[in-house]
Amino acid sequence: MTQVDVRPQAGDTVRGAAPGDSHGVRTEGGVRTKGLGGNSVGLLGSAVIGISTVAPVYCLTSTLGSTAGEVGLQMPAVFLAGFLPMLLVAFAYRELNKVMPDCGTSFTWTVKAFGPKIGWMCGWGLVIATIIVLSNLAGVATSYFWLLAGEITGNPSIGALDDNKAVHIVTCLTLIALATAISYRGMTATKGVQYALVGLQLVVLGLFVVMALSKAGSFETSVDFSWSWMNPFAVQSFAAFTAGLSLSIFMYWGWDACMATNEETTGSQKTPGRAALIAMVVLVGSYLATGVAAQMAVGSGDKGLGLANPETSDNVFAALAGPVMGPALGILLFVAVLASAAASLQTTFIPVARTVLAMSTYEALPKSFTKVHPVFKTPGKATVVAGVATGVFYTVMTLASEHVLVDTIYALGLMICFYYALTAFACVWYFRGELFRSARDFAFKGLMPALGGLMLTAVFGKTLYDMWDPDYGSGSAVFGVGSVFVIGVGLLLLGVVIMLVMQRRSPAFFRGEVLTKETPALVVED
Repeated sequence: MTQVDVRPQAGDTVRGAAPGDSHGVRTEGGVRTKGLGGNSVGLLGSAVIGISTVAPVYCLTSTLGSTAGEVGLQMPAVFLAGFLPMLLVAFAYRELNKVMPDCGTSFTWTVKAFGPKIGWMCGWGLVIATIIVLSNLAGVATSYFWLLAGEITGNPSIGALDDNKAVHIVTCLTLIALATAISYRGMTATKGVQYALVGLQLVVLGLFVVMALSKAGSFETSVDFSWSWMNPFAVQSFAAFTAGLSLSIFMYWGWDACMATNEETTGSQKTPGRAALIAMVVLVGSYLATGVAAQMAVGSGDKGLGLANPETSDNVFAALAGPVMGPALGILLFVAVLASAAASLQTTFIPVARTVLAMSTYEALPKSFTKVHPVFKTPGKATVVAGVATGVFYTVMTLASEHVLVDTIYALGLMICFYYALTAFACVWYFRGELFRSARDFAFKGLMPALGGLMLTAVFGKTLYDMWDPDYGSGSAVFGVGSVFVIGVGLLLLGVVIMLVMQRRSPAFFRGEVLTKETPALVVED
């Protein structure tokens, strides 16, 4: 397929070039155009992409039990506690996007605030976290595909095909290829698929909540609602609280995907920020309603249908589908989890591909990644490479050791806190000269982002400390050090190595000659 390179070259016609300008260009909003399809997504579509990337049904089925096991009946309080730093960081994203609606988001903003090296590492944190999540989502979607096939046909042997490693890997690679192809075809195709899949998730969640509330008191483990469930200070220990908080933060990760579509969104300066806040409200509402309803129906204990039962806590909806919704409607939960993982698999390509596109546009990665498809207006090569990297990563990890794959997923929280916190602090530093102009500027550009960044930094530090213990994650170790620590820190150090290589290949970027606060980005005339 023919693709076009949108990087500015010598002799390009540039919007509003000023006579005598040393760069031969003039800036507009501090954003260098990259050839993406503008005005492709509205407010609703952007919010749907944010919700889809988070994958609420998948997150709930995989973390309700684990969170209940850590904090008991205080699970709703921990959901609220995890929502707080995400909300505060969302304000930072909104304020930065208003002045720099660039698809590189965290990378671009932290470069402008803190310089090339910190910005590059922030972009790396986002990219590697996304690759890990993509591989995990593909694996979950594969497992639920065969589980659903077994339920529909009533043939357990079909559901057991997922245990066949070769079948599992082939199915997984097929799903990755399909998701890559949809993302490659542009935001219009992405948006249409997401409306259906996200709508299905929310409808099934709503149905589950209603039926769970109707079953409250019907099971031996049922408990009556109490407002004390909303009190985070009632958690039995600080260690339990931080463990639950880490899980809760993971459940909200991905809402910033709607920010990565800012150059393709109608009203790019305001719409993505509004969409992010809408997505956050929908997510916290869904999590609270589901958590409360599930606890009222089956409790949070570790016996019977209790959410913390170790035999079912890794996949709560699989255990509750029949008892709560009945055999006929229960199958909808399986469909919803599959739809959730598949939808998120597809939209999660958006932020990684656009971050790579931005990094290459500003000369922080090889120039070849700047190629945008002339018809679909998507970062074609970046999307395909992300898909290939995901497939290779998952295949190698699956064949090497399931323990390594599990520990890689546990290390994900480190990456999330890393780049979210950096972005929050970038907002405070970038706007430091404006913080005392008004109460609004102080609150939304300074205080709230700073608090969000500090909270995530604290979680980062606590997670790093916990990871040192070999018992963290799968329980494996390398020379006495927890393998999760080795993987998490190792992936960050890998980013440092790649950055040093790129510094030799693209010295101008790392000298601060391409993208800094003082040297704004360039805008190429369409």
